[in-house]
Amino acid sequence: MPLFSALIPPDAVLDEVAAALGAPEDGDIRWSARENWHITLGFYGEDDAGERDDWLAGRLAGAGAIDLRLEKAATFPGVLWLSVLGTGLHELAVKAGAESEGRPYVAHLTLARFPRDRPGAASAWEERLAGFTSETWTATEAVLMSSDREQGVSHYRVVRSYALNRARA
Repeated sequence: MPLFSALIPPDAVLDEVAAALGAPEDGDIRWSARENWHITLGFYGEDDAGERDDWLAGRLAGAGAIDLRLEKAATFPGVLWLSVLGTGLHELAVKAGAESEGRPYVAHLTLARFPRDRPGAASAWEERLAGFTSETWTATEAVLMSSDREQGVSHYRVVRSYALNRARA
C-alpha cells in the first residue's frame, strides 16, 4: 500500500482554510477533501507498513515539536496548494525521508488538482488566497499514513503517530 509521513494541522487551522475557500465550484478543479488535508514529510510509495513504521520511529526519535503556519497559495503543474512555514520543518522532513527522491522538499498543503494542460485554471484561486495566513500552531506529532483509492477517490488512514518533543531537539 502507498505510505507517506505527514503533519496534520489542527481543526482550528483547517477551519480557517475552509472559511477562506468558501464553497468553491470550478469545473476543472478537483478539490481535496478536508479530511485529507495534510503536510507531507516523506513519500514512500508502495511499502510494508511494519518496516516503514520501525524505520520512521527511529528517524523521528527525539525530534522536536515545531511551530507552523499556512500562508499564500501557489501552484505546481496541476496542483493548487498553500505554503507552509516553520523553523525546523525542512530538517524534520529530511529526517522523515524528504528529498530521498532527488528533488527538493517544498512544504505545502494540497488544496486541489487541475488539468496540467490548463496552467491558468487555478490562477483566480492563487490570487484570492495570496494574502491568506493561518494562525500559528505547534505540531507535536507526525503520522505515518496509508493511501487507498476506491472508485478514483483517495482515502488516507493514520497507521501510527510519533510524538514530537515539546522541548525542542
